[in-house]
Amino acid sequence: MSILLSHLPKPNIRTLSLLLATFSLSLISYLLGIYTSSPFSLPLTPSSSSSSSSSPPLHCHLSSLPASSALQFLPQHTIFLPTSSLSPPLPPLPLCPSNFTHHCPCQDPTRERLYPIRDLEHRERHCPVAPADKYKCRIPRPPGYKTPPRWPMSRDRAWFKNVPSKRLSEAKKDQNWVRVEGDWLVFPGGGTSFASGVKRYVDQMSKIIPLRNGEIRTALDIGCGVASFGGHLLDRKILTMSIAPRDVHEAQVQFALERGIPAMLGVLSIHRLPFPSRSFDMVHCARCLVPWTAHDGLYLLEIDRVLRPGGYWVLSGPPISWRSLYKGWGRTKQDLEGEQMAIEDLARKLCWRKVAEKGTIAVWRKPTNHIHCAKKAKMVKSHSFCVGSDPDDAWYENMELCITPLPKARIIDDVAGGPTEKWPKRLNAIPPRIESGTITAETYKNDGLIWGKRVSNYVSHYIKGMSEGQYRNVLDMNAGLGGFAAALAKYPVWVMNVVPSEGVNNTLGVIYERGLIGTFMNWCEAFSTYPRTYDFIHAYGVFSLYMNKCDVLDILIEIDRILRPEGALIIRDNVDVITRVKEVSQRLSWKGRIVNTEKGPFDPEKLLIIDNSIY
Repeated sequence: MSILLSHLPKPNIRTLSLLLATFSLSLISYLLGIYTSSPFSLPLTPSSSSSSSSSPPLHCHLSSLPASSALQFLPQHTIFLPTSSLSPPLPPLPLCPSNFTHHCPCQDPTRERLYPIRDLEHRERHCPVAPADKYKCRIPRPPGYKTPPRWPMSRDRAWFKNVPSKRLSEAKKDQNWVRVEGDWLVFPGGGTSFASGVKRYVDQMSKIIPLRNGEIRTALDIGCGVASFGGHLLDRKILTMSIAPRDVHEAQVQFALERGIPAMLGVLSIHRLPFPSRSFDMVHCARCLVPWTAHDGLYLLEIDRVLRPGGYWVLSGPPISWRSLYKGWGRTKQDLEGEQMAIEDLARKLCWRKVAEKGTIAVWRKPTNHIHCAKKAKMVKSHSFCVGSDPDDAWYENMELCITPLPKARIIDDVAGGPTEKWPKRLNAIPPRIESGTITAETYKNDGLIWGKRVSNYVSHYIKGMSEGQYRNVLDMNAGLGGFAAALAKYPVWVMNVVPSEGVNNTLGVIYERGLIGTFMNWCEAFSTYPRTYDFIHAYGVFSLYMNKCDVLDILIEIDRILRPEGALIIRDNVDVITRVKEVSQRLSWKGRIVNTEKGPFDPEKLLIIDNSIY
């Protein structure tokens, strides 16, 4: 060994010194780099003209957030490019013309004229498709717009200048739908079928069907007017989806949402209503002007599709009580009698049982299963049962002239698909569709725990006015299993749970079984609502889902249209998507910041917080 070592060259002192100096400089540079890039380090110079001039930092505009929560995902170095290759920032979007103030892109009266009036096809959704037809501007608020009063005061009155329409108050002046009193729109609880007020109407109905024990939780009100019926049912813990088309009175659904009552634009025409089968515990029609006997009972077949096993259908107004009221309705006895007989016949063919008829109210009940109905259908020459189609597929799907079959039951006393708990246990109980589907009960429970933590973080740090009633109308753009809405159930809000039609899992049926409401939607199109109708919007994974399907800016413009001027928005997504959305959103003059989720800085998801109430 000593012989071998003696043959090795002896180290050069100068070479060793050079290597040691190089290593020392590298180590110092590395440590200095760590120190200067740390969020806790001080700037190296009092002033800086670094790359932030071309990529502005995300300043904090939320006084409730700690400064340390500000996140910056932009490059921390300058890329030197030729001046000609640098793209200037895109200019802010201008305001649309004043006639866009109440614009609904998919229910535009100009586009309606292109479609047949027959069967109200022109009142269906007809959305702009060509890029040239999509507006690229911000919907202006009406002159004199004010923040709506908080719930429950908003149920009874709204600022006239927020919905400056007198047409409905004049057309229904003798029916007490809505009155204009000074600066206010006042809603006294009247209606075409509520001669003695909506409270007395509901009290009369409660003598026929159970409205207080939690059995009925979700309701659908067809042709809702200003949604006084749905608003009053809230006192009984019944959540009503109120729908009406955009008609000559213009603002029925807009009035409802301004009042803080769940509503959306919708019509029975050609397509299925955008709800899954077995959604509602009760469907109500008070002089809704739907021709129930037309098209061989097609519309009543659609009601049967969305009605839960054992659910109630309530019809008031013509032709009910025609013997005493035919003169006031301006119709003949024979006409009204024939209409009622046709409705009774359709109900029998659907295997519905008539519960009662008192005054102007008639109630039928859907069977809890179809064990006996399959045999009865042959005897009464009923419609056949639907075959092959998915009863929950309801986005631009045509209605079918067949009976939607219920899930199979073993014995006559079984509830097809499984029974639901009474409210409020229903909110967190395992929904029947979970027990019989591919999503496990454990996954469902974990989802609830996750959203409980997420919402707690939102309310504690970003949306602090939730307990004080600052927010009323809430929209969840990608609702999943409804965990977000369930976590908000203790606050004075209601949530429109949206399940994108492009999603992998159709979970809207689960949401309804929890006692919540919602709709299907494609976010490449505009939502069926008026501008400025939601106080708080939550978008989880929406932009990841649609990133390659439509323009990010178009989705942001739609959010800007339906969000109240002082509303709040939380976008939750992967960091790269959030960064892109933040960049595009600057064209809308939104002020917001990117922050960590409740999991901290190492979570790949981030939040983009927009809170216009503090500016």
